Amino acid sequence: MGVWCSVIYGASIMQDRDLGIYKPAESTTSRHLPCSHELCLLGSDCTNQKQPCPYNTKYLQENTTSSGLLVEDILHLDSRESHAPVKASVIIGCGRKQSGSYLDGIAPDGLLGLGMADISVPSFLARAGLVRNSFSMCFTKDSGRIFFGDQGVSTQQSTPFVPLYGKLQTYTVNVDKSCVGHKCFESTSFQAIVDSGTSFTALPLDIYKAVAIEFDKQVNASRLPQEATSFDYCYSASPLVMPDVPTVTLTFAGNKSFQPVNPTFLLHDEEGAVAGFCLAVVQSPEPIGIIAQNFLLGYHVVFDRENMKLGWYRSECHDLDNSTTVPLGPSQHNSPEDPLPSNEQQTSPAVTPAVAGRARASSSGPTNLHKLLANSHLLLLLTMSTVFFIS
Repeated sequence: MGVWCSVIYGASIMQDRDLGIYKPAESTTSRHLPCSHELCLLGSDCTNQKQPCPYNTKYLQENTTSSGLLVEDILHLDSRESHAPVKASVIIGCGRKQSGSYLDGIAPDGLLGLGMADISVPSFLARAGLVRNSFSMCFTKDSGRIFFGDQGVSTQQSTPFVPLYGKLQTYTVNVDKSCVGHKCFESTSFQAIVDSGTSFTALPLDIYKAVAIEFDKQVNASRLPQEATSFDYCYSASPLVMPDVPTVTLTFAGNKSFQPVNPTFLLHDEEGAVAGFCLAVVQSPEPIGIIAQNFLLGYHVVFDRENMKLGWYRSECHDLDNSTTVPLGPSQHNSPEDPLPSNEQQTSPAVTPAVAGRARASSSGPTNLHKLLANSHLLLLLTMSTVFFIS
């Protein structure tokens, strides 16, 4: 979990917002994590075992970093079973210096660590016995919710998480084939990271080309000049004439289909009226894809770490307050507290922060995903207003 703290360097663009900056000194329950702590990566390199533990995270977005100190504090969460808030101890990355996309307004309120590593919020909650080792998110256009301990519903579809570069270190799934409308591309399997922290879905180059070209064939609209937008395939439209958009479908292992509600990004004129739309899919610089926030809209997505699978079902999110709850308390399935082997618990990737409108990947940006996966933490970004529940 990362938040920007009382001293922020280079964040002058955010001075017009009330960020509610976290100040550890004003919290009666905060304490700096010492270098001697088992979750401090500095470990034996600390000159003083009692000194605060630093962190430094690099992201796939070009020149985007965050550094600061780790702080332990209490997170207050609402429960769907009780009116009393649940208090959970978590470790916060107290950001003191940000660079790159953070200076352009990305994540002004900070990041929430949801990865598989021990240091993430879901891991802390599950180890404390507060919830099952699972969480879910539901996204709409202007809001989102996260439910810790939620394992979804019996009618949802699911597919297993799979190792990436030989390790179960992030929320990766196998995509067996991709389809546009009724046209499917066989033998186009690839692995994809499911990541709410990236704005637009990215596909490996060959699959991106096949999907984009077929999308272009099926769209009955005039193509806009490529240099006019950050996307490769854009088309003219108007509020009165919006052509039918072909569906895009990803088929996961077990013939489970995932179809985004809307694979496009609307373009607006100076008055705010619809002027066109783009296929909101970009090329991945690696043979690994990313199923991003734009494909997750309109779905309740379940990250079931206890059973190591991804679940999903269509939802408008407003009906979740009355949905079936998962009892408070640890799992009753006799599963380990953390699904990862001990030698894999400290490595998870830092993914690209969501950057709306900056879809084209920079040719000078980092492309060695494997190297980044081995040296940093996974932080998923919730760019929409979020209400926290424990189920």
